Parts: sequence; structure tokens; C-alpha cells
Amino acid sequence: MVFAAAAVLVSAGGGRATAEPKSPFPTTTSADAGFARDMATHHQQAVEMSFIVRDRTSDEEVRRFAYDIANTQSNQRGMMLGWLDLWGLATYDASRPPMAWMGMSMKPGADGALMPGMATNTDLNRLRGLSGKDAEVLYLQLMTAHHQGGIHMARGCVERCTVGAEKRLAQGMVDAQQSEIGAMAQMLRKRGASPLSN
Repeated sequence: MVFAAAAVLVSAGGGRATAEPKSPFPTTTSADAGFARDMATHHQQAVEMSFIVRDRTSDEEVRRFAYDIANTQSNQRGMMLGWLDLWGLATYDASRPPMAWMGMSMKPGADGALMPGMATNTDLNRLRGLSGKDAEVLYLQLMTAHHQGGIHMARGCVERCTVGAEKRLAQGMVDAQQSEIGAMAQMLRKRGASPLSN
């Protein structure tokens, strides 16, 4: 049992604790906690964009693709928030800027882009104002950039995280999102468009 590791050592002379228990869980400044917090936020935007485009187009290919992303990333987000709860850590830490766990000094942009690949508020408002093919193209372009940023973060967890289940989830994100980037490139070509340049 993991809780056995948290047993307090007691001195032989009087029953007073002589050492603080070492938690079996990641700390608030760990890569595990940082990744869980940041990727949960990153995923939330992907879900939001997917629901926006679902309501802005009747194209079944894009609607199905958006639904798959929303469903997958909602489930993964729930897992990451669940881990934070299990570890007794807050889901948000105002003292830690985004990506600090990767050794990056990210300053949130004035237009709402908090992490690599995230769309700005202007991007999201533009997507909400489009429909049909125009909405499909912008969604695929924004989601391609979003996935590229997500892969960068997930690789960081694979390298730095210590919890096996989290490292496996991060590697699964890398594999799945690389495949989805390829699928989005094909869908963009069908619509006479290409990914946004970095």
C-alpha cells in the first residue's frame, strides 16, 4: 500500500515523531503536477474549439474529427485533474507560471494564449464568426498549431515526469496527435489550404 510509505517514524523514548513522512505523491513544483495542470488547460481550449466548429459546419468529416478530439481530450483532462486531486494538489497554482515545470519562462499573451500552440481570444472569436468551409479551414489550422504545442509539452513530460501512468499518457498524446496532424493536413489540402506557418 502506498500509505505505508507515509508512516511516521516514532522514537523509542516517548512516542514523539522524529521525522516528517515522505509523501509518495508528486509535489506541487514537480513536472508531474505542472504537466497535469498545464495540459488540462491546454486540452480545455481544444475541446472548446471543437465544439465551436461542430456548430459552424455541416461537414460530417470535420464534425466527426472534432467530436473525437473533444471526447478524447475531455477524458484525458479528467484523468489529469483526478491525479492532482489524488495527490492533494491544487488544480491551479498562481505562483507557478505556465511551463515553469519545463524550465520555460512563459508570459501569458495579452490576447489569451497561455501556452505554446494555444489560440488567442481573437482567433477564437474569428472562428465563432465563420461558417462552412471557412470555419473548417480555420479550425484545422488552429488545431494543427494546438497539437504541435501539445506534443512539445507531452514530450517534456515523457522526459521529466516520474509517475509511470502519466508518462504513458503523455507518450500516447504524442503518438495520437502526430497522427491527427497528418489527418488534418490531408483535410486542409482537400479544402485548398495549408497549416499556418509558425
